[in-house]
Amino acid sequence: MFFYIFLLLFLFILSSPSKSDTAQYQNNMTDRQTLFAIKDELIDPFDSLSSWNESVPFCQWHGVVCGTRNHRVTELNLLDQKLAGVLSPSVGNLSFLIRLDIGNNSISGNIPPELGRLSRLRYLHLYNNSFHGEIPVNLSLCSNLVELWAFKNNLVGVLPGELGFLSKLKNLALSYNKLTGEIPRSYGNLSSLLEMYLLVNDLVGNIPDELGKLKSMKIFDVNFNRLSGTIPSSLFNLSSLKVIDVSVNQLEGTLPRDLGINLPKLECLSISENRFSGSLPNSLFNLSGLVYLIVGGNNFGGEVPRFDKLHNLYFLGMDNNQFESTGKPDDDLNFISTLTNATNLKRLYLQNNAFGGTFHELFSNLSKDLAFVDLSSNRLSGHIPIEIGKFVNLEELRLSGNQLTGIIPPTIGKLYKLRYLLLSQNIISGIIPSSIANLSLLTELNLDHNNLRGRIPLSIAQCQNLLYLNLNKNNLIGSIPKEICLLSSLVVLNLSRNNLTGTLPEELNNLKNLLSLDVSLNSLTGEIPRTLGSCVTIVNLTMKRNLFHGLIPPTFNSLRSLQILDLSHNKLSGTVPKYLEDFSLHLLNFSFNDFEGALPERGIFENVSIVSLVGNPRVCGGVPGLKLPSCYYSHSKKLNFKLVILLIFGILGLVVMVGTLLVYRFGRPKRTFPPLDKDINQLLAMSYQSILKVTNGFSESNLIGVGSHGYVYKGIYETNGKHVAIKVLNLLQHGAIKSFKAECEALRNVRHRNLVKLLTACSGVDYGGNEFKALVYEFMANGSLEDWLHPHNSRVNIHLRRLGFMQLLNIAIDVASAIHYLHNDCQISIVHCDLKPSNILLDNELVAHVGDFGLARFLHLTDKITCRTLTSSTTFKGSIGYTPPEYGTGSEPSTHGDVYSFGIVILEMLTGKRPTDDMFGGDLSLHDFVRNAMPDGALEIVDPLLNLEEEEISRESSRIPSFMRRQKIVGCLVSLFGIGVNCSMYDSDKRKNIKEIVTELCSIRDSLVGCT
Repeated sequence: MFFYIFLLLFLFILSSPSKSDTAQYQNNMTDRQTLFAIKDELIDPFDSLSSWNESVPFCQWHGVVCGTRNHRVTELNLLDQKLAGVLSPSVGNLSFLIRLDIGNNSISGNIPPELGRLSRLRYLHLYNNSFHGEIPVNLSLCSNLVELWAFKNNLVGVLPGELGFLSKLKNLALSYNKLTGEIPRSYGNLSSLLEMYLLVNDLVGNIPDELGKLKSMKIFDVNFNRLSGTIPSSLFNLSSLKVIDVSVNQLEGTLPRDLGINLPKLECLSISENRFSGSLPNSLFNLSGLVYLIVGGNNFGGEVPRFDKLHNLYFLGMDNNQFESTGKPDDDLNFISTLTNATNLKRLYLQNNAFGGTFHELFSNLSKDLAFVDLSSNRLSGHIPIEIGKFVNLEELRLSGNQLTGIIPPTIGKLYKLRYLLLSQNIISGIIPSSIANLSLLTELNLDHNNLRGRIPLSIAQCQNLLYLNLNKNNLIGSIPKEICLLSSLVVLNLSRNNLTGTLPEELNNLKNLLSLDVSLNSLTGEIPRTLGSCVTIVNLTMKRNLFHGLIPPTFNSLRSLQILDLSHNKLSGTVPKYLEDFSLHLLNFSFNDFEGALPERGIFENVSIVSLVGNPRVCGGVPGLKLPSCYYSHSKKLNFKLVILLIFGILGLVVMVGTLLVYRFGRPKRTFPPLDKDINQLLAMSYQSILKVTNGFSESNLIGVGSHGYVYKGIYETNGKHVAIKVLNLLQHGAIKSFKAECEALRNVRHRNLVKLLTACSGVDYGGNEFKALVYEFMANGSLEDWLHPHNSRVNIHLRRLGFMQLLNIAIDVASAIHYLHNDCQISIVHCDLKPSNILLDNELVAHVGDFGLARFLHLTDKITCRTLTSSTTFKGSIGYTPPEYGTGSEPSTHGDVYSFGIVILEMLTGKRPTDDMFGGDLSLHDFVRNAMPDGALEIVDPLLNLEEEEISRESSRIPSFMRRQKIVGCLVSLFGIGVNCSMYDSDKRKNIKEIVTELCSIRDSLVGCT
């Protein structure tokens, strides 16, 4: 009996949990809760973390690896999962974590300093995300860290010197950030370091001599910074180094003579775009393992050593230096013949030196794998060898600016991969071979300044990827083949200075992407084809010194992108088109033609430095500076009978018009307006003197903005302390007076909470007797939307914070409400015509107000549907990027145009990218960029600095789970993107009207508020 009792007691003791088991359970729960906390802070559009739920043990979750003994999280691998959001500080609770890899996502926020608690952490991979802020000093507490990869983020500040305590660190990669300051000397204590990548930052100062203590370092890459001084000699003594890349800095000095001896393992020496001088050391050319030798863009000189031992050379860049001749002009390039054994050579850049030698003898024996060759701007002689056809891997062949003779061999057509063929400024003769047609990938063909003869081959039309075709200054004959016009990809077409005859092809209208057309100094005849007016993107049109006759086609009215228009030395006739007044030309040359009649006097015709009409004796009028005869002198004492009749009818018409105006003025009932408040009554008394005073003499400290027609100053009205914004018109700027009148007329009687209130207008003279005009507005304390979206370019002292998603949504609703009022609720509908972030102003509560009505147009009372403007005869100019495409083809301003501009503003607010960003060009626009990403890629293109969960969406007051709240926010984001895309459709008929847009925006806001 006692035995059984004892046995039961023993089994009970065994089954009872020990203290260690309890602690282990609690630790596992900590890891589990930490992972949930990390998930809560991440946005997971593709449900990559769907396995992170209660029903699955956390050690089996996607990306989670646990230890086999204690079941604690040792690895968290979320590489390339399209995640957004922030990295929770709770990650510091994963005390057994060895590897954290969240690279290739869109995670933003700061790098949590709590990572410093992870003493076991060895691999920290944060690369290719959107982290911002400074690198936490606490990372120096991760004493076992082996790899720190945080490249391709938005990190700022200096490199923490404390990282020098990481004695086990082998890989440090902080490239492609915005780091500043110097490289800390303490990094010389990273005794285990193998690779250091600090490229593409904004580092300054010297390269520390202490880095020479890193005896194991293999890669040192600091290119694209602003480092100065010399490369320390201690660095050149690190025999372990394989890569030295200090390109694009401000370094100077010479290369040590024993470089090739002390660095026997060197594979890459890249020191281009610096200020190095002296000669290349001979020892460098004993490095048989050298793959990259890039020394271009310095001040090196002297003779070039032989390359016999560089069998592995892949990239040789010695361009833009001052290498001297060997003393034997024909032997200047003999070192090239020593590259015969470099069978891996693919890139050869020797341009902009003074090398001589016979090209065909030196080039023929090089590697058949050559892909990129640039020997331009040297003194090469000889001809292009027929063996050129064997270099079938050539993609670029640049030989311009030499002394090459002979012909272009037909074997050039065997280079099927060729994209760039530049042979300009040589003495090449013969014909252009028809085999050019085989170069289907060719994008640039530049043969100008040679002695080529014959006709332009029709086969060029088969080069369907051609962007640049330059045949300038040759001896080509015949007509311009219409087949060239089939090259719709052409951007530049230069056929000038030849002996071409015939007419311009009517098919020019196919060149939709053309920016420059130059057919000058030929013998072309006929009229200028009307179809040329379809090339609406053209910037430079030069047709001088030909035999063109007839009128300038009326379709030229569509060429609003023109900056240079030169039709001089032809036989053109008719009057100079008045619509040219509104073009933004830099040069207008109509000299030596047969134009007649009065010359326009506005716009570009006021600038005598850009307009030339000499040699047109029948042209009269114009501004005095052009010194043309007056159009009003009489050739006889009797007026022409027809002129008298016209004068009589003109007077009668004037009488009728004046009578009508009098009836309209005095016969209609007088309208009454609400009385002005006391402050405004005081402001109405402002003069030039008072404006001068309140702006502190138009001081720079009071300047808050610069517009197209003037300057905006902040002023404080002395009697009541009221802040005002004063726009002082620059009356020397074309269109300023018109802008002043338009703004006064547009804002005189409109009243809406989302329109900038015009308090008064001042029109008088300054102390110098010059005309002075200014507009006084209600002051907007928070500047413009432009200042908030792009604060680095702002003149206004905007807080160093960004707008949240709810704030942007409210601003969008404010702007849409203002446009709705202008289009539909005014007595006379108004089209704003210049909607953009700089014209959207924010008051102290961030309520948006639309301003700057200098380009505003009024619509006919009875014609709101067709949206025809009262000033349809005038030409419209807007802001590049925000102006709808139909305006560029001559369409009149309309409510559809304002909707387009509003759509672009929406897309700019959400992406943080201007429509004129460098990434947009050719076939890609901001509209296309967003449309192509929708709907799945919304989080990939949204501005990484946009706060999607700012204080207005209160987490504390919400009972909705955070992941559901995020999904709702992402849904609202996609909807707002959709409105921006719809509003900015290229086809104006497909855009929604502003009333529908206001309704949809309010619906999105109601949905978003439902999250709180």
